[in-house]
Order: sequence, then C-alpha cells, then structure tokens
Amino acid sequence: MDRIYIEYDNAKITFGDGILLNVEMYDGRTFDNLEARRLFPITGIDKYITLLDEEGNEKAVIRDVNYLMDESRVCVKKALEEYYLVPKILYIIECYEKFGLMKMKVETDRGIYSFDIKSRYNDIKILYDGRVLLRDASDNRYEIEKFDKLDKRSKKLFNSYM
Repeated sequence: MDRIYIEYDNAKITFGDGILLNVEMYDGRTFDNLEARRLFPITGIDKYITLLDEEGNEKAVIRDVNYLMDESRVCVKKALEEYYLVPKILYIIECYEKFGLMKMKVETDRGIYSFDIKSRYNDIKILYDGRVLLRDASDNRYEIEKFDKLDKRSKKLFNSYM
C-alpha cells in the first residue's frame, strides 16, 4: 500500500473522540479515530506527523501542519499539544547536586515542579534553536523554550551544574 500524504487542502481533519482525529480525504475516503504522533518529536515539531489507527497502523502522514487548512491545522496542533504535554520552564528556583543526582525546583507554565535528573549528559539536551529539553528520573519531560530568555539567576543556577 502506498503511503498517503496529507497536504494543503487534500483532506479535512476534525476532532473525533477526545484528542483523536477524523480525516476525510478529497477523494471521499475517510479515516476515524486516528492518533497524531510526531515522527521527529524533537527537531520536527510541525513536520511529518503520522496518523495511526487503533491498532497502531499508519493511515496517513501530514508533511507540514502549517500548510493545512486553518480548521485542520488547529485540530492537529491541539491533538499534538495534548499528547505531548511538556511543561515549559519559566524560572529555576533551585538547582543543586545531592547523591549524584541533579535536583531541580522550577516554575513552569503548569505550576511548580521538583524533580531529579540522573545524568546531566544523557537527560539534558541543548538544541541548536536555543531550546533545552530535560528528562527527570521518572521519565517526565520539561522544556526551556529559549535558554537565553531565562532570567540571570536561573541561567546561573543551571550553568553551575552543566
């Protein structure tokens, strides 16, 4: 079976149950209750989104969410936002090392979190676009959207353990 690509206006995407999506192709084919997943979740946030059925089979791929019709784009972005819920770090309140763990207390867009990072080399990724991705000991993820936009104190705390 050939891969189906969704681009521009060749499909209409709407919400199904919860964060699941329904797709109606321009040729009349329909796919219901599809899960949207990023093929490149770190570097390609809005590009190459796979749509999977309930058995995990790929039904279609969206090449670039930003080129979809407005209604479809909103639905896909909302579904991805809900699935990939990653709190955005606004301030670093505490950052210190204890028993080989990097301990952090941060304020995020979702509230205050305290967590431990096992390995600063494996669990902290500094990306070319200024983002910093962190994974805690419980495998939860956090993001600093623009490291250079953090306040001076937060940067100093973070850099002292990097």
